Amino acid sequence: MSDLTSKVALVTGASRGIGAAIAKRLAHDGAIVAITYAKGAEDAARVVSAIEAAGGTAVALQADATDAAAVSSAVEEVVTLYGRLDILVNNAGTAIPKPFEETTLEELDHVLNLNVRGLFVTTQAALKHLPDGGRIISIGSCVGERMMTPGLVAYSATKGAVRMFTQGLAREVGPRGITVNNIQPGPIDTDLNPADDQWAEPQLAATALKRYGHVDDIAPLVSFIAGPEAGYITGASLTVDGGTNA
Repeated sequence: MSDLTSKVALVTGASRGIGAAIAKRLAHDGAIVAITYAKGAEDAARVVSAIEAAGGTAVALQADATDAAAVSSAVEEVVTLYGRLDILVNNAGTAIPKPFEETTLEELDHVLNLNVRGLFVTTQAALKHLPDGGRIISIGSCVGERMMTPGLVAYSATKGAVRMFTQGLAREVGPRGITVNNIQPGPIDTDLNPADDQWAEPQLAATALKRYGHVDDIAPLVSFIAGPEAGYITGASLTVDGGTNA
């Protein structure tokens, strides 16, 4: 368990799924946690309530990751509320599984804007406040490193961008002691990628463990990377995929 006492974390897109699990784990390990959401205010409120019921401190802020002004405002509000920002988790993202030839321009724009542009904008806003020794953690995907699943061409391309963004930014902010890392989940059972969906079969077949993962397979690693014992890990893409890329 990481010691995140007195740290302030912002987790984007954390009203459900992997993001919600990350927010709860960071709070469990001592951090004050702010989450953003685009839709689903009730889901976001439930995450905050769960954290508070366990003795933690949390707040939910509506901010669509594709809206640069909203994202910047959310970062500023976190700093206003808690006086600092130590940890950024770029979790907001989406996939639209379908053959590439059938993917519309609007769908391509949405995936790019959320998975890449949103991450860029959020990270720029956070870097204005992150102290020396801060943490930037992005949620990529195992298909950003090795692609073997049909229907995820555009998504995998954006997650490859996250991988290279992580390496590049780690070089720039390393002198400040800020670490930048990329967590690459494999197939995780969420609303976005349910284990009983039509697209699940090829993903399941590609795993060594022959099963989907759970959100709680991802959250502990994020908390560790956010903590003091991971201070010499940066520019890394850490894969949690049940052996998909083995």
